[in-house]
Amino acid sequence: MSYLKFDKNLMINLEQSLPKEMLRTNQSGAYHCTTIVGCNTRKQHGLLVIPVPELDDNNHVLLSSLDETVIQHGAPFNLGLHRYKGDTFSPNGHKYIREYDCERVPTTTYRVGGVILKKEKIFITHENRILIRYTLVDAHSATTLQFRPFLAFRNANDLCVENAVASRDYQEVSNGIATCMYNGYPSLYMQLNHKPRFVFDPHWYKNIEYIKDQERGIPYSEDLYVPGYFEVEIKKGEPLIFSAGVEEVNTRTLTKMYEDEIKPRTPRTSFYNCMKNSAKQFYITNKEGHYLLAGYPWFKIRARDEFIALPGCTLSVHHRQDFELIMDTAQRALYDWMRDGTLDKHLDGLELPDIPLWAIWAVQRYAHDLNAEAARERYGKLVKDLINFIADGRHPNLKLDTNGLVTTDGTKRPVSWMNSTHADGTPLIPRTGYLVEFNALWYNALRFAVEELFGEIEEEKDFVERCNKIAAKCKPAFIETFMTDYGYLYDYVNGSYTDLSVRPNMIIAAATDYSPLDRRQRKRVLDITTRELLTPKGLRTLSPNSYGYIPWYLGTPEERQTAYYAGSARPWLMDFYSKAYIRVFGLNSISFIERMMIGFEDEMKEGCIGSLSELYDGNPPFIGRGAVSFAPNVGGILRVLRTFKNLHIIDE
Repeated sequence: MSYLKFDKNLMINLEQSLPKEMLRTNQSGAYHCTTIVGCNTRKQHGLLVIPVPELDDNNHVLLSSLDETVIQHGAPFNLGLHRYKGDTFSPNGHKYIREYDCERVPTTTYRVGGVILKKEKIFITHENRILIRYTLVDAHSATTLQFRPFLAFRNANDLCVENAVASRDYQEVSNGIATCMYNGYPSLYMQLNHKPRFVFDPHWYKNIEYIKDQERGIPYSEDLYVPGYFEVEIKKGEPLIFSAGVEEVNTRTLTKMYEDEIKPRTPRTSFYNCMKNSAKQFYITNKEGHYLLAGYPWFKIRARDEFIALPGCTLSVHHRQDFELIMDTAQRALYDWMRDGTLDKHLDGLELPDIPLWAIWAVQRYAHDLNAEAARERYGKLVKDLINFIADGRHPNLKLDTNGLVTTDGTKRPVSWMNSTHADGTPLIPRTGYLVEFNALWYNALRFAVEELFGEIEEEKDFVERCNKIAAKCKPAFIETFMTDYGYLYDYVNGSYTDLSVRPNMIIAAATDYSPLDRRQRKRVLDITTRELLTPKGLRTLSPNSYGYIPWYLGTPEERQTAYYAGSARPWLMDFYSKAYIRVFGLNSISFIERMMIGFEDEMKEGCIGSLSELYDGNPPFIGRGAVSFAPNVGGILRVLRTFKNLHIIDE
């Protein structure tokens, strides 16, 4: 029995099936994302969505969807599904779906009278190409398939309208056609492994609507261009493969290409395997190096998210080499920035003040996964240089104070992961001065450098002494600055102002390997976090008892910006929560943390199936919102699962 299988009763019920989305990527920036019934509900959905660096640094929808029509005895049965103006769904192809299975590759089985047709989709790794394999499982008479491609050729964050500029030209290629709607875009090659008949029948399909965008209070209607249709006979048991890519392919190789691509895939037969597959989908390789995308379908590569997600998305799934490739690219970028302020064109936010701290934290995870010697040899110099960069006062917005704490200016621009803004770009949450997680990570970095990397190295005694002196001042100053009379930690302190909001950043201070808190203080922080912030989907960004709590991430863009960090829950924080819990309660805590994972395993069949959404509502039923698949969340939960594995609690 498949771990991710949905039967006919769910598939034909659009209230249940439309909220469920699927995602596949090529690990080079391109992706395919839609609902499990094939009806696009976001402008970012598409069958082939790719980066076009010649135009900009965004993704672009080339092929929005492909409508299939089964023809028997001259009678057409259209398997497509779109929502049009007036809440009209057409042509209602979902009523023919018998089963949807996403264990190995997304597989839809249709039944049309006596015809049973199976459709399987797969992305080619590191190539802008998607293959769709059709297999006629059963049929009582001759069967013909028609394919109508819905073309967009637009930025994934824009919408298309009928226009006279779009080119209708196409050229015939091997078993298909190539076309390009606008200058600057690559041609789209649509080919099959059997020779089809292409009928040029150009039409604009108008007023196609996207439900999710409508819910978000943003433009949600567009027109898509269909140049015509392919028609080909399909025989029982003989696979028919449709290819869509930006380069012409030898159609005789399509069958082998499909089989070679599917062989190394890990079946999604367990919670861990779902998370492992999801983690790999964030890997990005391009000419400049290796990166980790923050999330799909609209996020880019962001430095903070990359470092937070990196250990879980690589080391926790036994991909040490991928950690090193991604970290080596980031290391070069960090040195370029420290040298003369040069910013990597892909790694957004490298200049933000907490980036060096998260980078050192990621190296620390590498040291624990391998050993300190390996970490010192590969990244020891980076850790030392980052600490000195901060301690010497060379960071433009992270300054070392005389008390050993670090301070930052977050009044004009958000400086932490809680980065929602007003319309003018100023922070909604003006976290400035001493930030609790900044200083927890700073103290942890100092102690890590001494205790694990350089403490026994004679040549580094001056550096070790410097770290020890700063840490000796930092620890008591941290307690004096952040500890409240109620047992929790101030979120930030700016001069005489102390922010009383109960937020989850304090759990990082209780979870780090080298915490400025003693065990009693950790427990007090943990108790309040458990009581006020813990949900089945992660930690709330604000306590319901704090002023301004908003549990629902809904409404207009402005309303959602306000609600972004006002109570919604974040799964990635569960990694820190579980570490703090284990440090306080020992192995007796494992069963409790394990039960908390049930809420995340339930999500494997919700939202973007097999992955985790960007955030979840702070109140029941804790619905997933935002980006459909978010790297820090996947990485954080994988690190929790890895903790269980190390303690022999679960099997992979």
